[in-house]
Amino acid sequence: MADDSARDDKNIVVIESGKTTLKDLYTKEDWMAIWLGFLILICGVVVFMSRPPANMEAEFAKHNGIMKEEAAKAPFKTIAWNKASMAKKKISAGNEEYAKGLKNFLAAPSNWSSNPLDALYSSQEAADAKNAAAKDAFDKAKSAEEAALAKAQASEAAAAGAAFKDETLNKAAESDINAWVATVDKTSKAKSKASAKPFNRIPYLAGLAIALALFFGMGKAIMGESFGSFLTGFFFVFILAVLAYMAETQALMKHWGFGFPLWAIVFGMLISNTIGTPKWVVPAVQTEYYIKTGLVLLGAEILFSKMLAIGKPGIFVAWVCTPITLILTYWFGQKILKMPSKTLNMTISADMSVCGVSAAIATAAACKAKKEELTLAIGLSMIFTAVCMVGQPAFAKLVGLPEVLAGAWMGSTIDSTGAVAAAGAFYGQKALYVAATIKMIQNVLIGVTAFCVALYWCTKVENIPGQKVSGWEIWHRFPKFVLGFIAASIIFSFMFNALGNDYSTAVIDHGTIRGFTRLLREWFFALAFTSIGLETNFQEFKPHFKGGKPATLYIFGQTFQLTLTLIVGYIMFYVVFPEVTASL
Repeated sequence: MADDSARDDKNIVVIESGKTTLKDLYTKEDWMAIWLGFLILICGVVVFMSRPPANMEAEFAKHNGIMKEEAAKAPFKTIAWNKASMAKKKISAGNEEYAKGLKNFLAAPSNWSSNPLDALYSSQEAADAKNAAAKDAFDKAKSAEEAALAKAQASEAAAAGAAFKDETLNKAAESDINAWVATVDKTSKAKSKASAKPFNRIPYLAGLAIALALFFGMGKAIMGESFGSFLTGFFFVFILAVLAYMAETQALMKHWGFGFPLWAIVFGMLISNTIGTPKWVVPAVQTEYYIKTGLVLLGAEILFSKMLAIGKPGIFVAWVCTPITLILTYWFGQKILKMPSKTLNMTISADMSVCGVSAAIATAAACKAKKEELTLAIGLSMIFTAVCMVGQPAFAKLVGLPEVLAGAWMGSTIDSTGAVAAAGAFYGQKALYVAATIKMIQNVLIGVTAFCVALYWCTKVENIPGQKVSGWEIWHRFPKFVLGFIAASIIFSFMFNALGNDYSTAVIDHGTIRGFTRLLREWFFALAFTSIGLETNFQEFKPHFKGGKPATLYIFGQTFQLTLTLIVGYIMFYVVFPEVTASL
């Protein structure tokens, strides 16, 4: 393998031996990220599984009985079936009082329009004013729901009067019932807007800052680094992360999809490129430490049962189109654009084709990309994600794409998971489900991509001709935190299957994950993006922007991916596996 001038003699010895020692398991950042991630996951499981909703099993049995009876009675999902399904969804560990308290503690700043302080504090008067302003919308939504229900009841009664044997009446009933279900969702959202309560997030944010400082500081101390130095700088990084969240929740920024990752990088860069990042903050500027821990938590959100629910077409779209795009984009960068940096080329290709920032971090670690190259790749991803989040649903509506196809297209091509959900929800509930599921399937490729890149870099890119590359060298290059990501996915998938869908959805998915680990994961990502900004200097970008090659590479890859995914999605969902599409 080619020498790296940035390595010292001690590191060269470690690389040549390649073996992981017992000391590495608690002094290396990748391993510490795994232990910290699993500590959080274990705590979440213990807390939520020890206090499930009261009478949960009995309630599930009752609603499941109704749904089974209704499914046998009619060829479509009846009103009673949908009401039972809605009642099941309300059974959630996340609705318990202790869970609400935990969620308040971990919550990001709230939405605001003109006054930033509204994101942190709301008086009773302000809450009352919001509720009064939203009451008319709620009343209209409620009236629309009642009218839709009356129409659905009449249509279902007509279909029942024909013993559900008249196909025309059955289709009319199914259409009216689906319309009523859609109004229920709108009423729920309108009700939440008309149910504002006074809040003061400042004490919670202060407590969270202390908790996270101690949590990550503990890891630093175990790794042999200064706990005090990390603690001193951490609060500065945390405050910038809070400001990034506040920028995201501003009404206009939220509408256009400019999320906290972009703002965290921007705010960090404004400091690093003007007054400079203060030296006392530097020990807490730990991009990979934060995001690796967050990626271990992300693994728990990727469940095999949810991937299989969408069937072979979804898996094909995510696992075939993605690697084809990655390989072609990398080839285009090397052979056509002649990009001087192979690591930048690979990081951009993985960021754009796999799943955005998470894949970029793992790939950059596998090929040892420079920090400024990783930042550049992430910056391009943020820009195109915002464009695609707005543009793809608009294009889909313009040409009249079916919801399933639109969801598959958006889920496989929009980089950020949050942006995928936003774009899918804009197009429809079915599009949201398909888009989010395919993005989850695609996220599995983070580990696969990191391993393949590590293997390719060791055996092809940095290998001296005639030199044999040992398996230990590949193991050394492979980012170990990916093992935590994979392990979390496997463990939680088995837990989900072993405990049953109803219990797992209520306690694991809506409790441990949505009510705890996902909230922490987003905070970890916010800290990581802030750190990227704080350690990045604009001057470092100049060599990489020469000729506009990074932007050209991203545009080529994204255009190819958009085209390929749309074509393959149509073939898979509507030609090869139409029965899967019909069941969604």
